Amino acid sequence: MDIGQKLKAARSNVGLTQELVAEKLGVSRQTLSNWENNKTYPDIISVIGLSDLYSVSLDELLKEDKKMIQHLEESTNVVKSRRKFSKLIHITSYLVIWAMLLMLFWFGKGGGDAMGFGVLAFYIILPVATIVISFFIGKGDEWGRYKWFLIIFFGIMFMLMEYATFNLANMIEFNKVNMPEFTAFLQGAVYSAVGMVVGFLADKARKKRT
Repeated sequence: MDIGQKLKAARSNVGLTQELVAEKLGVSRQTLSNWENNKTYPDIISVIGLSDLYSVSLDELLKEDKKMIQHLEESTNVVKSRRKFSKLIHITSYLVIWAMLLMLFWFGKGGGDAMGFGVLAFYIILPVATIVISFFIGKGDEWGRYKWFLIIFFGIMFMLMEYATFNLANMIEFNKVNMPEFTAFLQGAVYSAVGMVVGFLADKARKKRT
C-alpha cells in the first residue's frame, strides 16, 4: 500500500473529512486530495501533522514507500539549504551595514562630525538594523533555540563599533589606551532582545491562528 492509500485509509478510520484535515494542517482540500491520490507528496511537517491527527506512527505511514522517503530526504535537504541561506543573509546584511558605518567614520565625513555620526550610527542606523534583523531571526526557526545567543553577538558588534570609531580615534589623538565601553554592549543587546522577542511573539501568534 502506497502513502496515498495509507493516508486515505487512516483518515477514514478516524472519521475525518478532507475539509477538516486540510483546515487543521493549513492547506487546501485539493492539496490533501492530491496527497491521497499520489499526485503530489506532503512535506515532512505535513506528514508529522497527519501522523498526529490520525494517531498513526510515522514508521507505519512511510514503511516500504521508497518514493515518499526519497521525496522527504530531498525536501529536507532543500529546507536545510534554505535555512543556511537565510542565516547567511541575516548576518551578512548586518555586517555590511556595520562595515559601511565604519568606513563612513574613517573615510567619509563621520570622523569630522563626531556628534552627527554618533546620532546616525548609534541611535538610527544600527538600532533599526539590529531590531529588524533580530525580528526576522526571532520569527524564524533557522537558528533554533540558539538564536537567543545572537543577542550577545549584536551587543558585541555595537561595542566594537564604538571601540573602532570614537575610542580608537581618541587613542590615536591622545596616545593612550581605552577599554571597550560596556554600555555600548548593553545598548546593542537591548535592541536585539526587543527585535527577537517581538519576532518570536509574532510567530507564536501566527502559529496559534493556524
